[in-house]
Amino acid sequence: MPAISVSAALRQLLWYLIAGTRGGTNRARIIEALRDHPYNANQLTEALRLDYRTIRHHLALLEKNGLVSRPTGDAYAAPYFLSPYLEGNYAVFEEIRARLRPPDRRFG
Repeated sequence: MPAISVSAALRQLLWYLIAGTRGGTNRARIIEALRDHPYNANQLTEALRLDYRTIRHHLALLEKNGLVSRPTGDAYAAPYFLSPYLEGNYAVFEEIRARLRPPDRRFG
């Protein structure tokens, strides 16, 4: 079996995390916000108008999958940044984000 390329692996990961799961739209919003400016969880809560626990959940998932990082570690109020891996392949994220339909506002 041939080795999978980095961009193909990232594409699969992003399709799952952004397009294939219920919280994908919020994860995409977090990624977009972090590309513009580093934020800590509380700042993201205010900027995106989402619940703090929701933000923490999504950040933990993105960090676990190597898409965001905290260079200063787990220090209180440490900001999150996009990982160099995602930064270097941001076009893959943009491609997937562009294909997403807007959220259906009829529910919840």
